[in-house]
Amino acid sequence: MKFVADLHLHSSYARATAKNLDFKTLSTWARIKGINLLSSADFTHPLWFEETKRMLVEDGSGLFDFDGFKFILGAELSSIFSQGGKLRRIHSLIYTPDLESAEKINKELLKRGAKLASDGRPVVGLSVRNLLEIILEANEDSILIPAHAWTPWFGLYGTNSGFDSIKEAFGDLEKYVYGIETGLSSNPEMNWRVRDLDQRSIVSFSDAHSSAKMGREVTIFQEELSYRGLLRALKNQKIERTLEFFPEEGKYHFTGHRACFIRHSPHETAKLGLICPRCGKPLTIGVMHRLSQLAEQNRPEGFSDPQRPGFQMMVPLLEILAEVLGSPPASKKVMQDYQNLIKEFKNELNILFEVKEGELEKNHSPRLAQAIAKVRKGEIVIEPGYDGIFGVVQIWPDERVVKKKIEAQRQKITAKEETNQISLFD
Repeated sequence: MKFVADLHLHSSYARATAKNLDFKTLSTWARIKGINLLSSADFTHPLWFEETKRMLVEDGSGLFDFDGFKFILGAELSSIFSQGGKLRRIHSLIYTPDLESAEKINKELLKRGAKLASDGRPVVGLSVRNLLEIILEANEDSILIPAHAWTPWFGLYGTNSGFDSIKEAFGDLEKYVYGIETGLSSNPEMNWRVRDLDQRSIVSFSDAHSSAKMGREVTIFQEELSYRGLLRALKNQKIERTLEFFPEEGKYHFTGHRACFIRHSPHETAKLGLICPRCGKPLTIGVMHRLSQLAEQNRPEGFSDPQRPGFQMMVPLLEILAEVLGSPPASKKVMQDYQNLIKEFKNELNILFEVKEGELEKNHSPRLAQAIAKVRKGEIVIEPGYDGIFGVVQIWPDERVVKKKIEAQRQKITAKEETNQISLFD
């Protein structure tokens, strides 16, 4: 038995998210994507938790039902605390099997001064060890997974405020950390290089702030679809495979400084240093460079571990259609084609990985069939992301398009930072 899970997303109560993220929207898009299990998201927010209690029905397995679709009680928290003489900022995903345990967690967080109503992903002044202790005291089967573990600002291993090991972060409770989330800027193969993760599951989820972004990374677990099944899968690495965003497309893959258009690979960073050669400010250290710092010497880039679950790379179907049609992903033209494909071929993951190229060519277009074939083979070009700028994927390379997309991102980030609408470090 197996199930496809995306366990990192948000409700409309989280900062910088779409306003239509209710349970109907989430479950509808999960079916479109081909997902079997979602996180309920943001159970720490009081208004969303009331909606959760009103809309979801416990199914007796530790999961919850909405119109025939399964959810697990989940949330993301941002821990900001001092430890070892350094300010730490770590994001964690937490899960628990029943409403009573979630209530206990929320009450304990409020006792510790957390302002849960301020954001769907609240800031708590607790160490990650103390956070883990709280959720385990609420229910011994509660789960904590370090979120996007390698991102420089809020990852467990992040350069700017993270740790060098899980033991350093969690101390005597490290054995209860059963896995980490790769984040968009890394994939399992990169993580295999780190001995600290040898006995832990490596999972991937979307971190979606809008419905269309769901499923851009998922984990396929080899277990029964239940809370206990998920817990066993994490403890025993019972994962069939993960489906991954190309890590080069992640916005912290390479080291760089977006204001000066500086981007360095790990090899260039080792040679040129960590200071921007144009303005003299520190560069934002990328995931690739940070990972190489913690990797074992005998595990170079490309290190393979045949004992580990596999993974496959993908480009979201809306992005593929946007390039095929020469129109933005959210355009009416792209969305119409997307809906037609879903009606014909059941769901997005089926289209990306299972539908034969001949069927796509016959029933849709040769150009789409060619595009999906190229993505499946990895025959694409990616301009790697850095310092908050997402990488640009191209199936048919066009330098003008790359420059246009990168500049649009820079302008959008600058505008939002100036109006304090969003932090770069989400």
